[in-house]
Amino acid sequence: MNKNNPLPSAENGQKQKTTFSGNIGYILAVAGSAVGLGNIWRFPYLAAKYGGGIFLLVYLILMMTFGYAMIVSETAIGRMTGKSPVGAFSSFGSKKWLKCGGWINAVIPMLILPYYSVIGGWVVKYCWEYLRGQADALAGDEFFGGFISNSLVSEICFVVFVLAAFFVIVAGVKNGIEAVSKIIMPALVVLAIITAIYSVTRPGALAGVKYFLVPNFKDFSIMTVVAAMGQMFYSLSLAMGILITYGSYLKKDSDIEKNTTRVEWFDTGIAILAGLMIIPAVFAFTGGDIKTLKAGPSLMFITLPKVFDSMGFGNLIGSVFFIMVLFAALTSAISLFETCTATISEELRMNRTFSSVIVLAVSLLLGTASVFGYGIWSFVEIFGMQILDFFDFLTNSLMMPISAFFICILVIKVIGFDGIAEEVKRSSKFNRQPMYYVVTKYIAPFFLMIILASSIASTLGLITI
Repeated sequence: MNKNNPLPSAENGQKQKTTFSGNIGYILAVAGSAVGLGNIWRFPYLAAKYGGGIFLLVYLILMMTFGYAMIVSETAIGRMTGKSPVGAFSSFGSKKWLKCGGWINAVIPMLILPYYSVIGGWVVKYCWEYLRGQADALAGDEFFGGFISNSLVSEICFVVFVLAAFFVIVAGVKNGIEAVSKIIMPALVVLAIITAIYSVTRPGALAGVKYFLVPNFKDFSIMTVVAAMGQMFYSLSLAMGILITYGSYLKKDSDIEKNTTRVEWFDTGIAILAGLMIIPAVFAFTGGDIKTLKAGPSLMFITLPKVFDSMGFGNLIGSVFFIMVLFAALTSAISLFETCTATISEELRMNRTFSSVIVLAVSLLLGTASVFGYGIWSFVEIFGMQILDFFDFLTNSLMMPISAFFICILVIKVIGFDGIAEEVKRSSKFNRQPMYYVVTKYIAPFFLMIILASSIASTLGLITI
């Protein structure tokens, strides 16, 4: 621990603050935050694009090293301070860079929540249409484009989704976040397993299973590492202030290391199931056409409805799949909403309900802009990107690597590794402490700068990611 910056005491604050009822509630809530559209939609197409099995191998290595170190750091910072990002950083001193680091962590979820809820609204629409038996219509080439360009319908779906998250947040940590996570997460796992089994048993699907699970080192490139690193941030909810906020609700006797390991494997398990749901099915549908899998965002909303329609039981399998995706999207949106609410409540000294109303208002404003960006404001572009795409680039490609860098500097220069170890060892053996030290001090800052540089270079057209 840095002697000039003694650890803040959160004992008094935590007595007044709501906490998770136990490890299970915390694990499911954090897993719910991590398991979202990043796992079910983004992971499979990135895996297909960057070598299948070799991408999965690289991702697993990064998750167990870099991902572990970041989760432990953020959780420990949250628990030792008992505060959300801004208050947590400020607890260690009054230097401007500390305040800046806290606010970057806090602003990221405020910018992500609106556009993420827009995509959540798209999932709401697809759930509704599948439940109405419209599998044939959803498989049409023009359905998705026609839907998102219809600003009124898209806005209604977006509002339904963001209001669902809002009502959970108003209910509180135990009665809202924890209660919903305990219901949704087990249901999500069951639905994922059912869909994956159905997918891998289709004729021709085993070739897709082999491509996804068996590493081929000939497919490895430096971009495999960069893409896997970026996906890990998106998937594990790193550097968004979420884990600091949830850590502040964690009891002192809760085993941080064991909980981190469980979250790692829960999140990765869902990502692997998502790969088994999507890659073998598309292989079977296309005869092994990798280009179809590399289609990116259109994979879930354009390609998969065609796959489901061709597989038989299109309405049933489509309903199951998109209900599962809706559950995943909702739990992630709840964690984003909670982080924003906690920050406003602490920094502006407002009650929880009023703070959540402010977050709702901001989300409706920015989310509506993202909705209109594909409809009546489609002519508006920011650096050549539509409004939703710009918010995605700003948060995921620029702000999150910077936020993570601030966390590393906070640990290395201010708290000190002894300070983190002291907090973790309150309830854990900290078996991976040597690895944590090496990754946080030497590896993480280097890779964060690579991610940031590659994202900027990609936007400028200098490289292709």
